Amino acid sequence: MKNVQTLSRGAVVLCVVLTAPAVAFAQFTVTGLIEQQHCMFCHTTDGADLAPSFSQIAQRYRTSAGASVMLEKKLLVGGKAHWGDITMPAADPVPPLSDAEAHTLIQWVLSR
Repeated sequence: MKNVQTLSRGAVVLCVVLTAPAVAFAQFTVTGLIEQQHCMFCHTTDGADLAPSFSQIAQRYRTSAGASVMLEKKLLVGGKAHWGDITMPAADPVPPLSDAEAHTLIQWVLSR
């Protein structure tokens, strides 16, 4: 019984050790994409500025069916304003934002 408990604790520790770098890498990837795409020129993490904050976007769309796909498209090609008068510009062309990167960013925003 003691060996099973020791193995269980060891497995939990191993999972934490192996998962932590993946979470850190995902956060670094998102941070890099936010900087690369200049998201913070208009958006903030909490309070509205020129555009809604990431948390406001999450509150509005988190539970909406199809929101992720709509937001990813808007991120890639731009679109009309849903908040105020400022339209969402298309992603910066250099370097181009991939569909997978757009998905990563939107999933991060919706998790706020």
